Amino acid sequence: MKVTDPSAARRDALARARDHAPFLRRAAEIFPEVVEAFLAQGSEVGVRAALAADDDNVGARLRRQRHGLALAVALADLSGEVSLEWVSSTLSDFADSAMDQALRTAMLERVPDAEPRGIAVLALGKLGSHELNYSSDVDLVLLFDPATVPRRNREEPGESAVRIARGFIELMQQRTEDGYVARVDLRLRPSPEVTPIVLPADAAISYYESSALPWERAAFIRARAAAGDRALGESFLREIRPFIWRRALDFGAIDEIRDISLRIRDHYAQGQAFGPGFDLKRGRGGIREAEFFTQVFQLIHGGREPGLRSAATVEALHSLGAGGRLDPHVAEGIAAAYRALRIAEHRVQMIDDRQEHRLPVDPIALDQVARLDGLADGPRLVAQLGPHVEFVGLQFDGLVSKQNETLSNDPDILRSELSAIGFADVEAVQRQVSDWRSGRARSLRSPAARNAFEAMLPTLMQAIAAGPDPGHALNRFGDIVERLSSGVNLYRLLEARPKLADLLALILAHAAPLADQLGRRPTLLDGLIDDSSFTAPPDADALAVRFLRFMGSEPFDMALEQVRRKVGERRFALGVQLLAAHRDPIVIAEGYSDLAEAAVVALSAGVEAEFERSNGKVAGGELIILGLGRLGGRALTHASDLDLIYLFDAPEGAQSNGRKPMPATDYYNRLASRISAALGTPTAAGPLYEVDTRLRPQGAQGMLAVSIAAFEAYQRSDAWTWEHMALCRARPLTGSAAAKARVRTLIENILQSSTDEAKIRADAAAMRAEMARHKPPAGPLDIKLGPGGLVDLEFTVHTLQLTTHAGLDPRLEVAIAALVDRELIDEGADADLRLLSRMLVVLRLVGAKEMEPAEQSRQLVATLCGQPDWESLLAVVDAARQRIAARWAKVKGMSDAE
Repeated sequence: MKVTDPSAARRDALARARDHAPFLRRAAEIFPEVVEAFLAQGSEVGVRAALAADDDNVGARLRRQRHGLALAVALADLSGEVSLEWVSSTLSDFADSAMDQALRTAMLERVPDAEPRGIAVLALGKLGSHELNYSSDVDLVLLFDPATVPRRNREEPGESAVRIARGFIELMQQRTEDGYVARVDLRLRPSPEVTPIVLPADAAISYYESSALPWERAAFIRARAAAGDRALGESFLREIRPFIWRRALDFGAIDEIRDISLRIRDHYAQGQAFGPGFDLKRGRGGIREAEFFTQVFQLIHGGREPGLRSAATVEALHSLGAGGRLDPHVAEGIAAAYRALRIAEHRVQMIDDRQEHRLPVDPIALDQVARLDGLADGPRLVAQLGPHVEFVGLQFDGLVSKQNETLSNDPDILRSELSAIGFADVEAVQRQVSDWRSGRARSLRSPAARNAFEAMLPTLMQAIAAGPDPGHALNRFGDIVERLSSGVNLYRLLEARPKLADLLALILAHAAPLADQLGRRPTLLDGLIDDSSFTAPPDADALAVRFLRFMGSEPFDMALEQVRRKVGERRFALGVQLLAAHRDPIVIAEGYSDLAEAAVVALSAGVEAEFERSNGKVAGGELIILGLGRLGGRALTHASDLDLIYLFDAPEGAQSNGRKPMPATDYYNRLASRISAALGTPTAAGPLYEVDTRLRPQGAQGMLAVSIAAFEAYQRSDAWTWEHMALCRARPLTGSAAAKARVRTLIENILQSSTDEAKIRADAAAMRAEMARHKPPAGPLDIKLGPGGLVDLEFTVHTLQLTTHAGLDPRLEVAIAALVDRELIDEGADADLRLLSRMLVVLRLVGAKEMEPAEQSRQLVATLCGQPDWESLLAVVDAARQRIAARWAKVKGMSDAE
């Protein structure tokens, strides 16, 4: 029923309250001042009138305030001039305030003049999320600090805390002619059947760190310090946060939530069928399932993304939808259903101020609820709620429907099942499965791991059987099973996310480097549970900002490990994007490069800050790191190392200001060594990058870090032509903006200083021939080192850059475009570069011997390189290599015959 005039809407709300809700009718008679304030000035003023009720007795005052507030909030709600959030937060705010006053009163009654502190009231459930309903109990956990809780002489802290808590609960729950303040439920505390009603905070922390069940951790999604010693409560919540929000996915917790919901469905079976008598809270598709559905997705993603940890259900759904963690249509549908069901629940509770959640079975009583809501009759209310209930039920069914099918333990039946799945060599596969079931692998020794493994095995075996080389993929999965110390979470994850099993099968069949990473860190699969893994990778600057946050907020060793882990996760995700054809291999190469650049920037900053703490600074000095080769040209592959040169700029004779002053040269060489170690030393998170610094002045014999002045002198006087060719792909990655601009200008000036074209061509040709002798191609398909390969194209471009001073850009594609504009190279060079670059990026990830992929991977390689099949790819690559060879022959001054 829609009424647009506010005054008319308020009068209509009051009329419906009097006609259809006995509790509200009596409350309106008791609190005429609330009714008058509401009718005259609206909802907010009505609430203030209710809270103005006063009494010297705290309990009596709170009960009268709550009674009047129930009337004011109901009238506001029925008038339609406030939202569900307003109703819930108004009720929650009063509960917080009432608990504060009740706890203070209980403390002072026991220990007069004591400072009220030492006991924290944690709100869970709907009060915890500020979503208290109209006639709800409050789910609380009470904690105390033995050092600060008020107590009488010779009284133990625990005894005092329990007595104060009892007084607090009595004040909240006592019923008189004025009603009550709130029903208190303390059953969410640890082991409620044996523990006191208020617990020492330290003991509670120990419990949640070591013994809490998954559902208990999930309950704390909506926990907050609501009253009492809030500092104590907030400190406790900070301590247990890592045990609530797990970074590694815990599908055991998610299974537990599913099981709870199924048990609720079974227990309240009579309230499951939708219609009169339906349980709005616990029925299939009801409020509880909307909340649990939301919490499952929060548990999956919230450990890694704090922005998804909102306690309020609707707010959490919006965050999940906006963040791409939940289909926006689903998020909106669940949110709309949650609102509708909560509003209907409020109407049911307004009738008699009872904690009731069922739609009445009696038709007359159901009509009363509907008419209180402004609807014509009960059937209209049922019809309005029906689509919402069905939507929630269907979505939640998708979470709780679990395949219980497993592969048979009977060898004959198992072989038949494996054959039906699609395996050809069923004997070998059957032996592999039997070996896993023997329990010899560490990851399969616990009952939980074996159960999870058996549950996911049919899904994974189907995905592997559908691949190009099932036996090969199965062997790689066997390696992962053997290497894992604990596999329960990986196995649960694969069971819960069948699409991940398909991706894993793809990795196992084609990408040994990714399979090896998974063997070391199975949690890498966590990052692939949704489409966010396939979004466009951030650029280097954005990634560096994220990584630098770790360096500034955690101890050095922990920050270093965090960045390494993040780099490993992103490299893995980029590899999967490439393998699954979600990105052009050229874009993936740029992503690898940006990731490496961000790692260099963040780790060098962190190492430098740590180094300065021990060794001071060099006044007016700074370190500049040059990226060369594929890093400089933004063309890294999965297997690329990092070609780096360390430069420093410092005043003449400068020294560090540490306890043991060092000359700038020593200082920056030691710093550069530590940065190389941070980038290249393998850790528990796995290896990061191989660092190659041999392109520095004097190569391996020279100092690791040289001054800009020394670098310039060397490059102008002593550098070989090949060193200038390497410098064509150099770019500064770190340093101040001014220093980087200075180095870029210096490099350009050095490259433009080469004027002897004949010598440059002769040196380049000699160097290429020397390279061919000492580093021959791995095989006929070596598109990097073989004739007409990428190295020939790079030599062509760099020789043209040095002899013409055109296209002096570290990115080959940009350089080629400038050379095309000068008509120094043909337009086809860019297409040939991109084709061979795509193939190189793919082959560095897909297993290849002598640069030739295994037969089962050839179609995948062709597809990723934009060709319909392997033969077509070979044809276009051969044609491109002939063109590249001709260009190189022309540039170095040799005829085709030679």
